[in-house]
Amino acid sequence: MNIFRLALASLAHKKLHSFLSILLLSFSLALIMVLFTAKDSFEESFTRNIKGIDLVVGAKGSPLQIILSSVYHIDAPTGNISLSEFEKLAKNRLVKKAIPLAYGDNYKGKRIVGSDSNYAALYTIKLAEGRSFQKAFEVCIGANVAKVLELKIGSQFHGSHGFSEEGESHDHQDFKVVGIYEQSGSVIDDLILTPLASIWLAHEHPAEQAHDHQHEEVKREITAGLIQFSNPMATLSLPRQINSQTKMQAALPAIEVNRLFSLAQSALDLLEALAYILLLIAGISIFVSLLQGLKDEEPQLAFLRAVGISRYKVVLLVWAKSIFLSFIAYFFALILAFISLELLSLKLPNLSSGLGLQTLQNPMQLWLLFSVLILGTFASLLPAWHAYRINIPKTLADA
Repeated sequence: MNIFRLALASLAHKKLHSFLSILLLSFSLALIMVLFTAKDSFEESFTRNIKGIDLVVGAKGSPLQIILSSVYHIDAPTGNISLSEFEKLAKNRLVKKAIPLAYGDNYKGKRIVGSDSNYAALYTIKLAEGRSFQKAFEVCIGANVAKVLELKIGSQFHGSHGFSEEGESHDHQDFKVVGIYEQSGSVIDDLILTPLASIWLAHEHPAEQAHDHQHEEVKREITAGLIQFSNPMATLSLPRQINSQTKMQAALPAIEVNRLFSLAQSALDLLEALAYILLLIAGISIFVSLLQGLKDEEPQLAFLRAVGISRYKVVLLVWAKSIFLSFIAYFFALILAFISLELLSLKLPNLSSGLGLQTLQNPMQLWLLFSVLILGTFASLLPAWHAYRINIPKTLADA
């Protein structure tokens, strides 16, 4: 007699009990998978996007807001800073590289960022198609922008003021796509890059543009700047110098990101605790399901014992039912986690690119599979012991 086939038939006979146990265990496992995978991906993404950026300068305000808006492009900027003041900072002996950023417009929700070629080079991103922008209103777009907005080389569009599609349209000048970056997993994937002049000219009316050509010395502003230090000593002196002697605010990405992780950790810990509580409840549910099913199937088990099935095979039958429940629940948990992470990737594409794929690649899944099998084994111990000690004559007589 095939014990495993008999275990599956027994689970199919108790459809409702089996379904509830699988459902509860699947949801708890999926929650754990999503939490751990998303946490690892977010931390890796945040860390990757500040690589090569030692300092960020912006208008006076919250350092964390400056980092979120200028590095990750997920918040509003604190204001604008003078381009001339930033250029003066760029000449400081403690500064190795200074990259200006000007933003405040979007196209269908994707941010338009004015900068220079050093910005894309910071993330070592190459062009998959086309060429780099060379003059105002030429743009190079990230891989996600090209895919989501269905843009290609030669496509033209006009931006909108602000970071939402409902902003005032700058329809007096079209942007033209001249390059598309390869997929990189960085913030560049979701940005539209263009020369600084594009941002300035887009906010001027034709009469003002003509006036600018007549008067070359125009006071220009940028939104923020990314700084690389020339030596480690700059970490101690340059931020203090900027904050005290200029109208700019200095923010250290490493410090602010660690602060952000600290703020989020308590919420993550609470969700993890909830997931483990659900997992424990799921284990209890399997135990109750097996025990209840065993009481209903005692006559059949007694009959099996009477026709020669050993005690150990009866114990194996109970254990096999628990393991099958655990395996099925784990399989459905993978599907739920994959769908959840893909939806999360759509909501936060520049932070969670490829999350769904990582669900299946994360080594944590082996640990979870091992854990759920152990949980299933523990849940089967008491029912298996009860099956081992079944009184054949009494059970058959009572049946």
